[in-house]
Amino acid sequence: MSKILITCALTGSIHTPSMSPYLPVTADEIVEQGLAAAEAGAAILHLHARDPDTGRPSAAPEHYDAFLPRLKQASDAVLNLTTGGSAVMTLDERLAGPKAAEPEMCSLNMGSMNFALYPLAQRIDTWMHDWEKPFLEGSDDLIFKNTPRDIAHVLTEMGEKRGARFEFECYDVGHLYMLRHFMDRGMVPGTPFLQFVFGVLGGIGPDPENLVHMKHIADKLFPDGYQFSVLAAGRHQMPLATMAAALGGHVRVGLEDSLTIARGTLAKSNAEQVAKIRRIVEELGREPATPDEARAMLGLKGADRTAI
Repeated sequence: MSKILITCALTGSIHTPSMSPYLPVTADEIVEQGLAAAEAGAAILHLHARDPDTGRPSAAPEHYDAFLPRLKQASDAVLNLTTGGSAVMTLDERLAGPKAAEPEMCSLNMGSMNFALYPLAQRIDTWMHDWEKPFLEGSDDLIFKNTPRDIAHVLTEMGEKRGARFEFECYDVGHLYMLRHFMDRGMVPGTPFLQFVFGVLGGIGPDPENLVHMKHIADKLFPDGYQFSVLAAGRHQMPLATMAAALGGHVRVGLEDSLTIARGTLAKSNAEQVAKIRRIVEELGREPATPDEARAMLGLKGADRTAI
C-alpha cells in the first residue's frame, strides 16, 4: 500500500471570514483546528497568519508566534509556512514570519499571475470587516508578483540559508518550466515536491484533462523524479484530489482552498475535510503518511532544527 501525504491548508488570504463562520482567524482558532486536522490524518499543516484585530492576512512574526509554538508543542505535524502571504504584501513583508521561524517547509509560488477573486464579492451580502469587499472587488486589477528574481531570493533565504524544503505551487504549465529553470541553475536540490493548483481565475482551470496534462509535462521535465500533490479551489477540491490519489499523487485540502464539504454545505472544520479525503484515499488503497514518514519522503531537516 503506497503512502500518501495529506496536507491541510487551514486559513489563507483568499477567503474572508464573512463567507464562513468556521474559517479560523485567531491564533486560538488556528491552533484548535490545526491540531484537529493533524489528528484526523494531515501530516502537513500549510499555514498563513492573520491579524486577529482586523482579520487581514499577515506575515508578521508576532502573529505567527501566537500559534506556531503551540502547534509544535502539541503535535508532530510538519509546519509549512506560506511565502505567498497576500498579493498586496511586498516580498520582504511576505518573508518576515518565515525567516524568523525557519520552518522545515515553505510554499513557493512559481510565477507572477493575475489573482482574480472579484467574482466572490457577488456572493456575499454582509461583511465582517470593512476591507473585505473593496479588496475582493479590486482584484480585477490585482497581480501576485513573483518574478524570477523574487523566486531566487526566496530559494536563497529560506532554502540555502535556513534549510527549508519547498511546496512548489504551480498554478499553470509555465510554472513547471520555471521550476525546471531553477533546478538547472542548481538552486533546487533533491527531488521536488510539486503542488498543482487548479481553479484560481488567472491560473489553469479545474478540468481533469488539465491535471493529466500537468502530470505529463512534469514527467517530461523532471525525469529523475518528483512528487506531486493537487489542490483545487471550491467545489473542485474533492474530485481532483481523488483523481490525484488515483494517479499516485498526494492531496491537499483545507478551508483556505474550499469552504465546503459537499455542494452547498459548509465544512464545519478543516478536520472534516481531512477526514473525508482520508476515507477516500484509503478506499483507493492508499495509506496516509505520518508526519515522520512525510519528513523522510520529502527530505526535511526535522522540527528540532527550526526556530519555532
